[in-house]
Amino acid sequence: MSSQLLDKIKNLKDQVPQAPIVASGKLVRGIGLTLEAVGCQMPVGSQCLIQTIEGEIEAEVVGFAENITYLMPTEAVKGIVPGSRVQPLNREQGLAVGMELLGRVVDGNGQPLDGLGPIKAEKRVPLTRPPMNPLLRKPIKQPLDVGVRAINSIVTVGLGQRMGLFAGSGVGKSVLMGMMTRGTSADVVVVGLVGERGREVKEFIQDILGEEERAKSVVVASPADTSPLMRLKGCETAVTIAEYFRDKGLNVLLLIDSLTRYAMAQREIALAVGEPPATKGYPPSVFARLPALVERAGNGSENQGSITAFYTVLTEGDDLQDPIADAARAILDGHIVLSRQLADSGHYPAIDIEASISRVMPMVVSEEHVQGARRIRQVYSNYQRNRDLISIGAYTKGTDPRVDLAINAEPAINAFLQQGMQQVIGFEDSTSDMTTLSSGLGKG
Repeated sequence: MSSQLLDKIKNLKDQVPQAPIVASGKLVRGIGLTLEAVGCQMPVGSQCLIQTIEGEIEAEVVGFAENITYLMPTEAVKGIVPGSRVQPLNREQGLAVGMELLGRVVDGNGQPLDGLGPIKAEKRVPLTRPPMNPLLRKPIKQPLDVGVRAINSIVTVGLGQRMGLFAGSGVGKSVLMGMMTRGTSADVVVVGLVGERGREVKEFIQDILGEEERAKSVVVASPADTSPLMRLKGCETAVTIAEYFRDKGLNVLLLIDSLTRYAMAQREIALAVGEPPATKGYPPSVFARLPALVERAGNGSENQGSITAFYTVLTEGDDLQDPIADAARAILDGHIVLSRQLADSGHYPAIDIEASISRVMPMVVSEEHVQGARRIRQVYSNYQRNRDLISIGAYTKGTDPRVDLAINAEPAINAFLQQGMQQVIGFEDSTSDMTTLSSGLGKG
């Protein structure tokens, strides 16, 4: 009996993974965001515990130089003294994922923030994965309904497309994201609120998401007051969760607010460990990480679902030539520009249809749809070009029939492009409204 029991214990013991024994080290320096430790050999990306006079804080290895290991704390640094003990955490790496995540709010590490108890995980997956073979991806063939008329009709989004939402501060990015969350036809919505206002998180969950939408959503929150490491992880966690649902065969809508804050978090970390700045203060590693993050979204293989992604990009001072905006525009499949001028005039959503474009639109809608959208864009653009002349009364009616048409059509186009915050307009309704409007504008 005892021999059987011993054999059973031995078998169970063999199944338990043996964590590598790594020596503890000590802190020798702490400047700004980084801490320097000696005496511990830990790989980059691994976690450790730092003993302080007020308890323990977690940190992650972000680099090394000779015998010095650079650490970045995941929380506020308090109570650290020279010689503080650095103890490696030999725990299971990766992010816990599962269907239980639906309806939950988690932080950058995947830990619950909503006070609804622990999340039952199906498995653990790494935060980074090797790039997908582009030839295995399904082509983008069908449109995605986002519930916003201006996007559905003029800047149509395809299932598996990656779009940028470019705007300055305070022109309605977050509200537009909420509208898309409510109106989308996707199976699952994953929202990454990274580096933004903490107030926005609760507001988004309580006011913007309804009960029905909340049941099919996962919110990853890493507000501006968290450490740069948590903000970096927040984006990657949101993408990893979206990938899990895509691998299950579901269509996912991924909303990340914002890509700029992700780049800024990487900039803070890179500059702290000594990487030289290259473009407007951004080190080269930022521009390497952006495409690596963006390319993880999109269509999966034949047996998988899709990730349609919207990344908000904060254009500082409404400068569309900002280095992050420029880099994002080059790697995304289109961009929606929100105009401060339109927002100031009370035109919501403040989508500038002249500056916005969807690169996959011709592949997902009919030729008649493309022509109708083009005609509305032409007439709208004609009015905007002659706006100053019209405003000061310098234009005489009858001089140019195209301008006359633009003046007459301007109220109808503006009404078509505007939409209430709580209003959801489906793809079919958007298309029929656009067809009605464009048919009244002639052929051009």
